[in-house]
Amino acid sequence: MKNLVKVERARHNLTQAGLAEILGVSRQTIHAIEKNKFNPSVTLAIKMSRFFNMTVEDLFEIEDQ
Repeated sequence: MKNLVKVERARHNLTQAGLAEILGVSRQTIHAIEKNKFNPSVTLAIKMSRFFNMTVEDLFEIEDQ
């Protein structure tokens, strides 16, 4: 799954630690999501999309197999 988390985080001038604190997760979680090593839970994906004022579909894209 591709995502725009790093791009949106940069647009909002946030560090990984800053975004993690806002969302109530660890910095390592944000890092892993940005590196496509971890897919967030539905709850976290919704929280992220709401924070960035985007739809989940715009923030996260499922890659074709």
